[in-house]
Amino acid sequence: MSKVIMGIQVKERMQDAPKLQSILSRYGCSINTRLGLHMATLDSCSPSGLIILEFVEGADEEIAKAEKELNALGGIVIKKMIFE
Repeated sequence: MSKVIMGIQVKERMQDAPKLQSILSRYGCSINTRLGLHMATLDSCSPSGLIILEFVEGADEEIAKAEKELNALGGIVIKKMIFE
């Protein structure tokens, strides 16, 4: 089995967040760890962000489905690291 780490760069965070959250919630049982990063200050919040996901080992089919749905959103870039 392989361990998959997925990075999702969200270019329009405020616009895409509700749809993105819905997709990630659907696949929540296949996600071990989720980390969201964005630049923020007391006066402003960055329009872009980065989400890092660690998937459950062996969830290859669920990962493929989630990736397909995420790519359909547009406005995001997905990169994966796969450890055998």
